[in-house]
Amino acid sequence: MTNKIETDIVVIGAGPVGLFTVFEAGLLGLNCHLIDNLDKVGGQCIELYPEKPIYDIPGVANQTGKEHIDSLLEQIKPFDYKVHLNQRVNEISELDDNSWKLVTSTNQEFKTKNIFIAAGAGSFESRRPPVMEPDKFLGKGIDYAVKDISKYTNKEIVIFGGGDSALDWSVELAKTAKKISLVHRRDDFRGAQHTEQKMRELVSTGAIDLKVPYVIKDINGDDKFSGVNLMHFETKEIETINCDEALFFFGLNKQLGPILDWDVELKNNKILVNTKNFETSKSGIFAVGDINDYPGKLDLILCGFHETTLAVQEAFKRLNPDERVPFGYTTSNKSLQEKLKVNN
Repeated sequence: MTNKIETDIVVIGAGPVGLFTVFEAGLLGLNCHLIDNLDKVGGQCIELYPEKPIYDIPGVANQTGKEHIDSLLEQIKPFDYKVHLNQRVNEISELDDNSWKLVTSTNQEFKTKNIFIAAGAGSFESRRPPVMEPDKFLGKGIDYAVKDISKYTNKEIVIFGGGDSALDWSVELAKTAKKISLVHRRDDFRGAQHTEQKMRELVSTGAIDLKVPYVIKDINGDDKFSGVNLMHFETKEIETINCDEALFFFGLNKQLGPILDWDVELKNNKILVNTKNFETSKSGIFAVGDINDYPGKLDLILCGFHETTLAVQEAFKRLNPDERVPFGYTTSNKSLQEKLKVNN
């Protein structure tokens, strides 16, 4: 066991909502330690769609997942926080002094008054195609996420899936790819209607070749990826497509993992919270972002920002029960501007 760390807030999850928790906590003079089982900060924004544009961050018309995380990291530079990567929280136990003890998979122990679960959808990995050795050419022809959009310039690409990711990347990569084929088992898509409309417009111009109803049969190649075999969903006929790259967007396998053992109230694999301060059924444990559930919940980053802002107010009260929560506007409050290291 390494030395025990004491901190005002332990944040489980270093995605956008976890990072913004550092900002809100910093404004109130609180310090945070973030824990994430990935090898980098950013959560799904970095792991799954670093190059995908995000259009619904207030005041930011267009920002990729990576740009969004970079902006959040820049925003929290003035504040006191530490990040612990490649580990997950395995154990949580309540202490006699109204604090919590956490132990991670690396046996690091934390003591805190406040736990913020900002774990997105929980632990996740991309669903693999139902073929032999789906990862044989991983990163060398086969991918489950777009991490570098330039990789696909002037390439012949086959994209599998019927949700937002498949539609978004079909439309986006059609701008620079040599050829795009979009494969789905039915001519019915689950993604945003306006994106599907753009996709169908590109199909009508020949920029995208829509292959429905087809499913993946085989991934081809001995020492080097060479393409895929498709099977017609109804006739069972086989069609071979030679291509440079194949992208599979079959969704994620999501698991709550150890959260199931933490005795917080759950509903449909999400953590129930109140809407006053987004506290769970356990005092001092908060859930913010996509991991939580309450009436009217929307899985949007901006909603997570609102949730963690109110939760941090309650965290301050738990740490300072006899004090009023300080409030001020960053545009005019000199004390807040000093914390932000703003040059006036």
